[in-house]
Amino acid sequence: MTSYAATRDRVEHYFDRSATKVWERLTSDAPVSGIRATVRAGRDRMRDLMLRQLPDDLRGARILDAGCGTGAMAVELAQRGADVVAVDISPALIDIAKERMPADLPGQIEWIAGDMLEGTRGGFDHALAMDSMIYYSAPDIAELLGRAANRVDGKFVFTLPPRTPALMAMWRVGKLFPRADRSPTMVPHTTADVAKALRTAGVAGNLREIDRVKSGFYISNALVFEGGRA
Repeated sequence: MTSYAATRDRVEHYFDRSATKVWERLTSDAPVSGIRATVRAGRDRMRDLMLRQLPDDLRGARILDAGCGTGAMAVELAQRGADVVAVDISPALIDIAKERMPADLPGQIEWIAGDMLEGTRGGFDHALAMDSMIYYSAPDIAELLGRAANRVDGKFVFTLPPRTPALMAMWRVGKLFPRADRSPTMVPHTTADVAKALRTAGVAGNLREIDRVKSGFYISNALVFEGGRA
């Protein structure tokens, strides 16, 4: 099984060197192909779904946006008044996010290039991780949530690809290609499998599935974990 560090490094390489331009266009208002348009629409719906899990008024709250990409989630959180720590493994995406940040926001955003937990400090009221944990195994996710539980008082809202027949077929086909010729492979999960990994790792807390977003080639489950700081 690929280690967390090896997967993280591969994700960094992909987004920082191979997919920066594609991701910059996908997350903008620029015209995209029909397939990418469904992905864009799905991601917009997922971001709205995740944000609805938090209060509308976030003044005084410190929020972690783990895997912030080009910054859309972080900006919306800051517009609600939150102090946001927005971290992404790709320095190139962080640069794009900084360029896109509105001049005047009710809250503030600290942009960090690095690991979602190793690159940040202090505690948070809530955390969100949209499509940034989709490449990891259930044990790795359990470890991440266990580490986050000591630093996040409230909700950790995140997304994972569901273990459906269609996604499993694509996953198996993707693994046939040489590793150098493909992007990082999403790992489909069931909520039950992640919950089992949490129990195996001895991580206490409540995990539940919120809803699923399906838009063409975009399909993802939103989940929330509440553990609380030790």
